[in-house]
Amino acid sequence: MVRIHVRQQNHYYYSCIKFGGVRIGNQRGKKLGFPTANTNLYKNIPEGIYISKTKINNKIYPSLAFIGRSITFNETEFKAETHLLSYKKSLYNTWISIDLVKKLRENKRFDSAEDLIKQMEKDKKDAQEYFKKKKDV
Repeated sequence: MVRIHVRQQNHYYYSCIKFGGVRIGNQRGKKLGFPTANTNLYKNIPEGIYISKTKINNKIYPSLAFIGRSITFNETEFKAETHLLSYKKSLYNTWISIDLVKKLRENKRFDSAEDLIKQMEKDKKDAQEYFKKKKDV
């Protein structure tokens, strides 16, 4: 089961639950150096990049989540992809829970994969700084 929670000012205002596990995607995140856990969404969550916490087997890991369409690659499918900052094992068919704790930025189109990677590295650094300050993961 995948549960995705979005909170605003420390109050949950949205919850999306999907039965099943992490699914195999097109492996683009892995090719770009940011492997992701791909999940389906059945409800609309505002598009963007979020600092998140991902729960796997009752343990919480710092993560970054992308919600939306991969417009840089001209995709129209609305999806959720989560990159765990400190977890290296395969998550296929694993039940996870994702808590979106802070929106970093809006979804945007990049001119190249290289430009996207640069932004993803910045997003990852911002998330690491957030967790370093919060010390709650």
